[in-house]
Amino acid sequence: MVTIGMNYFVIPGKEKVFEDACANVIETMGGIDGHEESSLFRQVGEGEPVYLISSRWVEEQAFEDFIASDAFKKVTNWGKLNILRGRPTHTTYKHD
Repeated sequence: MVTIGMNYFVIPGKEKVFEDACANVIETMGGIDGHEESSLFRQVGEGEPVYLISSRWVEEQAFEDFIASDAFKKVTNWGKLNILRGRPTHTTYKHD
Protein backbone atom coordinates (compact mmCIF):
# COMPACT_ATOMS: atom_id res chain seq x y z
CA MET A 1 0.00 0.00 0.00
CA VAL A 2 1.15 3.57 -0.71
CA THR A 3 -0.07 7.02 0.23
CA ILE A 4 0.43 9.79 -2.29
CA GLY A 5 0.67 13.35 -0.99
CA MET A 6 -0.32 15.79 -3.74
CA ASN A 7 0.59 19.39 -2.88
CA TYR A 8 -1.14 22.27 -4.65
CA PHE A 9 -0.30 25.97 -4.40
CA VAL A 10 -3.42 27.94 -5.31
CA ILE A 11 -3.71 31.53 -6.52
CA PRO A 12 -5.44 33.60 -3.81
CA GLY A 13 -9.14 34.05 -4.62
CA LYS A 14 -9.31 30.75 -6.53
CA GLU A 15 -9.84 28.53 -3.48
CA LYS A 16 -13.50 27.71 -4.19
CA VAL A 17 -12.80 26.78 -7.81
CA PHE A 18 -9.92 24.56 -6.69
CA GLU A 19 -11.96 22.90 -3.93
CA ASP A 20 -14.82 22.15 -6.34
CA ALA A 21 -12.37 20.68 -8.87
CA CYS A 22 -10.80 18.53 -6.14
CA ALA A 23 -14.20 17.25 -5.10
CA ASN A 24 -14.66 16.05 -8.71
CA VAL A 25 -11.23 14.40 -8.72
CA ILE A 26 -11.84 12.63 -5.40
CA GLU A 27 -15.27 11.48 -6.57
CA THR A 28 -13.71 10.10 -9.75
CA MET A 29 -11.03 8.30 -7.73
CA GLY A 30 -13.74 6.45 -5.85
CA GLY A 31 -14.42 4.23 -8.84
CA ILE A 32 -10.79 3.50 -9.76
CA ASP A 33 -9.28 0.05 -9.21
CA GLY A 34 -6.55 0.18 -6.60
CA HIS A 35 -7.79 3.38 -4.93
CA GLU A 36 -8.69 3.10 -1.26
CA GLU A 37 -9.35 6.60 0.11
CA SER A 38 -8.58 10.29 -0.54
CA SER A 39 -9.01 13.46 1.50
CA LEU A 40 -8.42 17.16 0.84
CA PHE A 41 -6.67 19.32 3.45
CA ARG A 42 -5.96 23.06 3.53
CA GLN A 43 -3.07 24.70 5.33
CA VAL A 44 -4.27 26.84 8.22
CA GLY A 45 -2.99 30.30 9.09
CA GLU A 46 -2.07 33.27 7.02
CA GLY A 47 -0.37 33.20 3.69
CA GLU A 48 -1.24 32.02 0.24
CA PRO A 49 -3.50 28.97 0.02
CA VAL A 50 -1.76 25.60 0.06
CA TYR A 51 -3.65 22.31 -0.22
CA LEU A 52 -2.82 18.64 0.16
CA ILE A 53 -4.71 15.68 -1.23
CA SER A 54 -3.77 12.57 0.71
CA SER A 55 -4.61 9.54 -1.38
CA ARG A 56 -4.17 5.89 -0.36
CA TRP A 57 -3.65 3.24 -3.08
CA VAL A 58 -3.09 -0.51 -3.12
CA GLU A 59 0.09 0.09 -5.14
CA GLU A 60 1.90 3.03 -6.70
CA GLN A 61 1.25 1.78 -10.25
CA ALA A 62 -2.52 2.12 -9.69
CA PHE A 63 -2.00 5.83 -8.91
CA GLU A 64 0.32 6.30 -11.90
CA ASP A 65 -2.27 4.67 -14.17
CA PHE A 66 -4.98 6.97 -12.81
CA ILE A 67 -3.09 10.23 -13.36
CA ALA A 68 -2.27 9.11 -16.92
CA SER A 69 -5.92 8.25 -17.62
CA ASP A 70 -8.54 10.12 -19.65
CA ALA A 71 -10.75 10.15 -16.53
CA PHE A 72 -8.14 12.20 -14.65
CA LYS A 73 -7.60 14.55 -17.58
CA LYS A 74 -11.36 15.18 -17.84
CA VAL A 75 -11.66 16.35 -14.23
CA THR A 76 -8.45 18.39 -14.00
CA ASN A 77 -8.64 21.74 -15.73
CA TRP A 78 -5.89 23.43 -13.70
CA GLY A 79 -4.37 25.15 -16.73
CA LYS A 80 -7.67 26.26 -18.24
CA LEU A 81 -8.94 27.55 -14.91
CA ASN A 82 -5.66 29.34 -14.12
CA ILE A 83 -5.88 28.44 -10.43
CA LEU A 84 -2.43 27.09 -9.55
CA ARG A 85 0.74 29.09 -8.76
CA GLY A 86 2.93 26.41 -10.28
CA ARG A 87 3.14 22.70 -10.92
CA PRO A 88 1.77 20.45 -8.18
CA THR A 89 4.27 18.30 -6.33
CA HIS A 90 3.64 14.68 -5.41
CA THR A 91 5.31 12.60 -2.69
CA THR A 92 4.94 8.85 -2.32
CA TYR A 93 4.92 7.23 1.14
CA LYS A 94 5.30 3.45 1.04
CA HIS A 95 3.82 1.28 3.79
CA ASP A 96 5.12 -2.09 4.86
